[in-house]
Amino acid sequence: MSALSQTAPQPTPVEIFRIIQSYQHSFILKSAVELGVFTAIAKGSATAKEIAGVCGASQRGIRILCDALTIDQLLAKSGDRYSLTPDAAFFLDSRSPAYMGNALKFLLRPVMLENMERLSEAVKLGGAPADRNSLAPDDPVWVDFARGMAPLMVPAAQAIAQQLQPALAKRTSAKVLDIAAGHGTFGITVAQYASHAHIYAVDWKNVLEVASENANARGVADRYHTIPGSAFQVDYGKDYDAVLVTNFLHHFDPSDNVVLLKKIGAALRPGGQIVILEFVPNDDRVSPPIPALFSVTMLSDTPAGDAYTFTELSEMCRNAGFEGERLIPLSPLPQSLVVAQRPA
Repeated sequence: MSALSQTAPQPTPVEIFRIIQSYQHSFILKSAVELGVFTAIAKGSATAKEIAGVCGASQRGIRILCDALTIDQLLAKSGDRYSLTPDAAFFLDSRSPAYMGNALKFLLRPVMLENMERLSEAVKLGGAPADRNSLAPDDPVWVDFARGMAPLMVPAAQAIAQQLQPALAKRTSAKVLDIAAGHGTFGITVAQYASHAHIYAVDWKNVLEVASENANARGVADRYHTIPGSAFQVDYGKDYDAVLVTNFLHHFDPSDNVVLLKKIGAALRPGGQIVILEFVPNDDRVSPPIPALFSVTMLSDTPAGDAYTFTELSEMCRNAGFEGERLIPLSPLPQSLVVAQRPA
């Protein structure tokens, strides 16, 4: 036996077991959110007995659940007392404006879990069967998305608004088109940064009702306009200074995206900007981990969607008539901006 083989690490199943059991962590978090564990601790309950009393659960069950949350670094434990980690305090206390608990209804919806259970079928077909496509008109899942995901999008929305602010400031009146507006956070934030900008939001009618509620709550309802319907079919109008395309292109194949981007280009004024928000993996398609793994979500959930590299998104933009594509990473966020212009 060679010296190299004698010193080489022995194979171990530990990482394989970790992957097999990783689904447990999602449901540990889901249970804690459903029972209100994080909010109970934030309000002053600290021991398993105290937390159980507030949450209406057994002391044994809460002790085991909180120990698991401690292992997952969402709680800290000292003796028999639990406290929130900074991330949990910011994102999982239901009183926080950044509360993520409602996002679980969308991210762990039964159909998504079923799609992942049937991933082998999607691998064979190259995408989800048409009957599992979640892009049907007025699908209520997008209302869950709009109501649950908005807090997660605030940092990206602020980055988009900051990116557009210098160009919009040069206009005495500005028009911004928000494609697949969802919760409306992106367009609403632009309106807050640019007080003279009018936002025109495209999405299904039931989703736009949520966006309009948010626009009213954030004081921009008088500059927030809705265009209900399919982004591929409705009339956008024209002469927009900027168009936002957020978390949308990944649902479709490149040829459909080029069709959409050409339509968007026709609605922009010469020199107008398109701002795309996406999970953008590196060209190796295996890094960074979160953007790269997003391809699996699209494989299981859509017939032809993908997480596109900057090279691929640039090619789509150029094929649609845009120029000057730039990649703007939003680290530490897992998403990036791709910015391009309609030729002047």
